[in-house]
Amino acid sequence: MDLVVLADDEGNSVYIKVLGRHRMFDGLAAEIVVATPFVSGRIDLALSALSLKAWADALDRLDAGEDIAWMAMSRGPSIFIQLTGERDCPEVVVEDESGSMVTVRVPIDLPEDWIASHRRRLHDLTAVWNPIPPA
Repeated sequence: MDLVVLADDEGNSVYIKVLGRHRMFDGLAAEIVVATPFVSGRIDLALSALSLKAWADALDRLDAGEDIAWMAMSRGPSIFIQLTGERDCPEVVVEDESGSMVTVRVPIDLPEDWIASHRRRLHDLTAVWNPIPPA
């Protein structure tokens, strides 16, 4: 199941794919997948009930016109969404400072309904994986 699908017609995308229950952690195993015509990669991610709540809060802030940093204070990768990037479209920044020390900035021309779509994705995920043990 895809929690996050940020993609455009230019071939730029950032996905968060939920793979199932995490084997060693009370939460979900997932991966961030970045694909562009220039660079692609993936990194493992653990999602807790707290991180899913933080994603819901981030969607609210994005809907209010604010840029967000999601999972920026946790061990592991962080995701930043800047609504107006350098190329006059949103930019998604995936940063793996604690692991590979790599940062990828992906400009993505998002559809108008992308926030509502992601709220539905989050709702669908929590309906399937409820209850997720608290962090």
